[in-house]
Amino acid sequence: MEQISTFGVEEEFLLVDDRGHLSDRGPEVVEAFDRPDGDVHRELARSQVELASEVCRGAGELLDQLTHFRSRLAGEAAKRRLRLLASATPPLAEEHPPALTPTPRYRRMGEHFGMIARTGTTCGCHVHVKIPDRGTGVRISNHVRPWLPVLLALTANSPFDSGHDTRYSSWRHVLWSRWPSAGPPPVFASLDEYESRVAAMLQSGAMLDRGMIYWDIRLSEKRPTLEFRISDVAATAREAATLAAVVRGLVLTAMSELDAPPPPVPGEVLRANLWRAARDGLDGSALHPETGRLTPAPALISQLVERIRGALTGTGDLDFVVESLAWVREHGNGAQRQRRAYAANEQLTDVVDLLSLR
Repeated sequence: MEQISTFGVEEEFLLVDDRGHLSDRGPEVVEAFDRPDGDVHRELARSQVELASEVCRGAGELLDQLTHFRSRLAGEAAKRRLRLLASATPPLAEEHPPALTPTPRYRRMGEHFGMIARTGTTCGCHVHVKIPDRGTGVRISNHVRPWLPVLLALTANSPFDSGHDTRYSSWRHVLWSRWPSAGPPPVFASLDEYESRVAAMLQSGAMLDRGMIYWDIRLSEKRPTLEFRISDVAATAREAATLAAVVRGLVLTAMSELDAPPPPVPGEVLRANLWRAARDGLDGSALHPETGRLTPAPALISQLVERIRGALTGTGDLDFVVESLAWVREHGNGAQRQRRAYAANEQLTDVVDLLSLR
């Protein structure tokens, strides 16, 4: 494998009307998007669209792509007097649950999973990092899974949902956890064990197909990548590119440590720590992945950067990440900025304005 592994990002967005309420015209916007240099997709709800970057080698290149694609997609929405919202949950209350996109697969999901599929519209940011093979990907997942709560605290961007302050920084994480195939990945002894657990979940009906492997880290079914699905959609393109650079740094660092056993963090402890990260975001603390001590989230992020400093230096992303995280420390993550926007006038429409892409 090359020293600098390639990576990419998939971002899900909400589509809203000029008042900030969900619009069901997502498929129309997707069909109108000209795709010479990127891709967009329909999602489970008609009020969502997904944007996928091309394969990139550096954080700066990825930032340029995401900035360009976000602007183009927002422009297609604006032609229809709609807005693209970089929020992981819809801030405003809606009269009815959003309609599902009418494809055979999504119809089947709606029928099989009922209100789990029909309520709780959420948008995430998924990072793909190239790996040499699937067996190595499973071993990397074992090593990096304890850092998932830190990534969630950094990227939390969904404090409001359906007209209410949820008292969580990432309400998306709580809603998404209702899916029976979601949550932190187990520790796997081998690729065969990974596949046997997937087969058992398919047999149980907890998943209808392999596209519903919803673990926070999973092997991609379409690309030679390890996919991280823990994060809320980022409010800004730079935050998304920073997340991707940090995730790649984690993967490359883990690859140099595969001869050692992975950190012994039990699944129930990791799930509890993810709940705390979803609630508190950067305003709280979490268990340190290596020491087990309760540590303020900002300190954990600093220690994470130190842990992957060598990998970030090797990819050329160190300065980008350090500068971006300094900006987040000064201005807050998405959840903190949303609450600050609401506090000014106690109007959720101000939050919608903050998150609308242009």
